[in-house]
Amino acid sequence: MLMKNFYKFAILGATMLLMGCNEEVDTSARYVFADETIKSYLEKHEQYSEYVKLLDTVPVSRQSQSTLGQLLAARGHYTCFAPTNDAIADYLQSLVEQGLIDRPSWDAFPNEDKLDSVRRVVVYSSIIDGGDVTTYSSWDFPQENNGEFPLTNLNDRKLTCRYGDDPDSIYLNFDCPVSMRNRDIPAINGIIHCMEKVIAPKDFDMSILIKRIIDEEREGFLVAAKVVAACGLLDTLSKLRDERYEYLYQTGQIPDYDATKNGWVFHGATGYQMAFAPKHRLYGFTLFAEKDDFWREAIGKEPRDITPDDVQQWVLDNRQYSASDRFTTEKPYSSADNLLNQWITYHILPMKIPANKLVFHVNEKGYSSQTKALGCAVMEFYASMGKRRLVKIFESRESNGIYINRFPKLRNGRKENYHEDYCEEDKVGCRIDNTSDDLLVNEAVNGIIYGIDAPMAYTDAVRENLSRQRIRFDGMSLFPEAMTNDIRKREDLDYRYQYVHIPCNSVYQYFDNMDQNDDCHFVYLNSYKYDWCNHQADEMKAVGRYEITLKLPPVPRRGTYELRYRVLPNGDRGVVQFYFGSDKNHLQPTGIPVDLTVSGTHHSTGWEADGDDMEYNAEIDKRMRNNWRMKGEEAITNSGGTARQGGNSYILRHVLLRQTLDPDKTYYLRMKSVLDSDRKEFYMDHMEWCAKEVYDNPNEPEDIW
Repeated sequence: MLMKNFYKFAILGATMLLMGCNEEVDTSARYVFADETIKSYLEKHEQYSEYVKLLDTVPVSRQSQSTLGQLLAARGHYTCFAPTNDAIADYLQSLVEQGLIDRPSWDAFPNEDKLDSVRRVVVYSSIIDGGDVTTYSSWDFPQENNGEFPLTNLNDRKLTCRYGDDPDSIYLNFDCPVSMRNRDIPAINGIIHCMEKVIAPKDFDMSILIKRIIDEEREGFLVAAKVVAACGLLDTLSKLRDERYEYLYQTGQIPDYDATKNGWVFHGATGYQMAFAPKHRLYGFTLFAEKDDFWREAIGKEPRDITPDDVQQWVLDNRQYSASDRFTTEKPYSSADNLLNQWITYHILPMKIPANKLVFHVNEKGYSSQTKALGCAVMEFYASMGKRRLVKIFESRESNGIYINRFPKLRNGRKENYHEDYCEEDKVGCRIDNTSDDLLVNEAVNGIIYGIDAPMAYTDAVRENLSRQRIRFDGMSLFPEAMTNDIRKREDLDYRYQYVHIPCNSVYQYFDNMDQNDDCHFVYLNSYKYDWCNHQADEMKAVGRYEITLKLPPVPRRGTYELRYRVLPNGDRGVVQFYFGSDKNHLQPTGIPVDLTVSGTHHSTGWEADGDDMEYNAEIDKRMRNNWRMKGEEAITNSGGTARQGGNSYILRHVLLRQTLDPDKTYYLRMKSVLDSDRKEFYMDHMEWCAKEVYDNPNEPEDIW
């Protein structure tokens, strides 16, 4: 991908900007740097005349009389994916073939409403409004195959980007080619890319996609689709957005938050003091599915002939479950007690995860944000749909891809680098196909299907392997809504997305897994491009006389675990009492309140920076653990070094509890301010489950990473 970018830079100024979508050189592009808006450039080129007519017809919004043509003639930072006349003609012909119109003409629509709707989709899908700063040249497109653009288009949808076999071929939304001869055309108010096909995303949900796969007997995920439908999941997968939240937001009943009311300073915000409520509350789903080729070989039938009965029998015969699971093989498959239902719901996460966010590469040790060279291993932990079970998503420099439930041997010694050393065959896991042209299905508005190359199940082996490692989960991973609604680690410097206000429960419960009292103001700090020594750089905060309750992810098997809380202390923080238990209404305190202002530099912690004497470093770690504290992590870094070094000596992990826990129970953690002040803040970054087999292992002490 780096070579692709260097190639684009090398040829940009001298050749490509001067060429048209046809084979002729477009010499008029030479003066657009100083003289042309997007609109005036398009008007001077006949090949865009049909698109210009649409721009002059379609209003900016239903409440505005201004047209999109007027918008693109004004100041701003717009990225315009302009279809040619041929592309629009082909699009109209496709509507004929679908039976929507009887001839390829804008005059062929049966009524004005349908005509207006289609024209809006075509034009709105072609423009990204970059606000005050952002435009997208081709070298700014997502580097990961099938990755999403950070900003939505005017249709409030995100475009995806795919790279073909040719080193400079680019497709948007999977199959819409960006002209190789006429892209990156600069105008005084943005950038133009010539499109050889109209961007017109399909507007249907996951349930419709799955029905179409079944009805058309479409190869790829046909068997998975039949199982999902048989298990009664289509109603769930049809959910698009929370209409109640939509109404409250549009009528001004979902508040933004002005931090000046509490004298609260958003560090890194250069004086900015507003946090904005999310515009939508969308629903999303991610399905990891064994491909039809797998089932053809495993069951010995063609996918169109394989039934849910066949799949359940295969699951039963191959022990794709845990010995402690309680299930029935009797129908209906829609029952949560049914084996097939439990098996397929483990394949589904209740959030839509784009291809470039399956794992996050931000500030792990060794990672380069410039070259995108991978550093130490990274992983995410999520709770599945249905019966809540842990799903691990993993990538290392050596894994050559992203995997589910991969358990390699990591080079995790004190002088090593936390890279993958090797991976035993039975611990490789399922490789996620997030790059290929024909196996990634991303047609649905509210979900995505990824192919996997091995069967996925919550077996005893998976549960055992999970319990033998530290389970570090980012605070934002607890909230499916954060991923689906593009709140978590959105790549955007706009303050609206850097500081996100989540309303308290009495206004609206935005995160299902979090309860807040009325005196709490909860803000997510995205921290995009900030140099903070947090896990993935971002953090969550709250002020007021807060009381916050979180639903925690499940533990993998019954045993004794530590629950740890990581803090980056400073004088803005407060003092918090933690409560824990499985009965949300009767949680018990975990110990004495934790002072979030106390850092590693305080004499009480016993903290000392790592030195060259590894035995002495280990002795310091033991001394701190005797006081239920730990240093930060070697895996997380910023310009001051890792969280165990002198520049970040303030970072601490607090051991909140050691307790026997049950994988079939749901546990909650409550944080309550104990100060009579509404100006001291609560902070959260990540937490950890750590089994006794890891933290108290006499043969292999827990690593520092």
